[in-house]
Amino acid sequence: MTEAGLTLATAESTTGGLTGHLVVAVPGASRVFVGGVAAYGRRPKTDWLRVPPETIAQHGSVSEETVLAMARGAREALGVDVAVAESGIASPTDNPERPGGLYCLALVGPGHERAERQVFPGDRRETMEAAASRLLAMVIEYLDGAGTAGGLDSLGTKG
Repeated sequence: MTEAGLTLATAESTTGGLTGHLVVAVPGASRVFVGGVAAYGRRPKTDWLRVPPETIAQHGSVSEETVLAMARGAREALGVDVAVAESGIASPTDNPERPGGLYCLALVGPGHERAERQVFPGDRRETMEAAASRLLAMVIEYLDGAGTAGGLDSLGTKG
């Protein structure tokens, strides 16, 4: 991201800021990482990230629609090029349609929006770590051009 001249923000629910923590653990992160929002509850999602309440009401907090809105909101609120977002269910449940380890993840950047659903195995800590790692992998894939029209050239512009 530094080479491409891009900035990054996070909007995290279930991981509570773990993704941002992993980013700032890397020397030089201040050239890229602007900040993040730990929006665990509904109110910060709607008030700070401007997720429309009807999106959460219609699709739920753990949905591709909601995490895309969270990423858009973080991108706008923090004035960055790229934002990632997640919302999930870290602990085991008795609901097979919403199992423990279910996460929705999103990346929003210039001319690019991607969301996905993943079910990560493990306990609460393990699923949170897996979700944060997947968000960072999505950033790398974005930079490598996966899912973008021609990827990014060395100047950070779409090729």
